[in-house]
Amino acid sequence: MARKLEGRLVVASHNPGKLREMRELLTPFNIEVVSAAELNLPEPDETGTTFAENAAIKAHAAAQATGLPAFADDSGLCVAALDCAPGIFSARWAGPEKDFRAAISRIERELVVRGAMSDADRRAHFVSALVVAWPDGHEELFEGRVYGTLVFPERGTNGFGYDPIFRPDGHETTFGEMTSEEKHGRLQGDGLSHRARAFKKLSQALLP
Repeated sequence: MARKLEGRLVVASHNPGKLREMRELLTPFNIEVVSAAELNLPEPDETGTTFAENAAIKAHAAAQATGLPAFADDSGLCVAALDCAPGIFSARWAGPEKDFRAAISRIERELVVRGAMSDADRRAHFVSALVVAWPDGHEELFEGRVYGTLVFPERGTNGFGYDPIFRPDGHETTFGEMTSEEKHGRLQGDGLSHRARAFKKLSQALLP
């Protein structure tokens, strides 16, 4: 049986955009959220080969450092024509300065080099792996995905990362053009984004 979360939770992230989304998703629940950045925790080396492994590394490191349950997300963009790159290296493509405009330009250049010019050639999906870890080593894993098409030039200034070039299936707007309510589905009761879909599974299993 999955453990229930209550009280205080460490969000093992130093990414302001990701932290903002997680706080929005946790708002309806009586959970006190504190981030790894606010606690001045070091960022562990993400040496895993999958999103789930890297999320677990971050969650367990924060749980051990604080003695509290810790939550970590590892997510990224997988572009079919680029053999699912950048994948787990999505953040690294943005470099130490977190310049996602440069990363977006790199994706566009590499698609052009491969002759991937049509919508059919520019299929992609986002993956989010959420891990909650406890100080005793117990963990729970939840994953979500959303499929869509890449569009250039980028559109919209909402969200973060690769959101301005990702148009989810069934929609005419990119994640960068959507409000947080549209992206997370908070008003509709069902999440659209990969992170919201993973979080829905987590909330059903772990939250009151």
